[in-house]
Amino acid sequence: MSETTTTQPGVATFDYATWSQLYPGLGASTNEAQATEYFAQAGDFLNNTPRSPVQDLVRRTRLLNLLTAHIAQLNLPTDAGGNGAGTVGRVASAAEGSTSVSFDMGAQSGSSAWFMQTQYGAMFWQATAYLRQMRFVPGRSPRPRIWP
Repeated sequence: MSETTTTQPGVATFDYATWSQLYPGLGASTNEAQATEYFAQAGDFLNNTPRSPVQDLVRRTRLLNLLTAHIAQLNLPTDAGGNGAGTVGRVASAAEGSTSVSFDMGAQSGSSAWFMQTQYGAMFWQATAYLRQMRFVPGRSPRPRIWP
């Protein structure tokens, strides 16, 4: 399996061969240059530096690969399965004549809506729920300010 970027300590690298095996439907319609760019874009959503909130490189690589698949799915032409062909959510209603199906993910926050467009984005959103929790960062106590 070949790495397409230089290896830096604490930074997840993209491996197109592995990614295309994990997501064969997307690998067949997304070339290596496109997928590499989508991986770089995924780094805009999940910090891919040594200061990332996801310190485990294996986990961060898995999450970035999910985001790469999400971005690739969104960028596929509609006839190739992009923008809506990968359904997400439970079937809310279905019809037979002229075939109509609608799906529902329930109430979603504005920040999750973009991720809920594909199954990969929905998986990423669920897998990173712990990152959206309030975190306590220990530090020294503030110095009391006593006014005269």
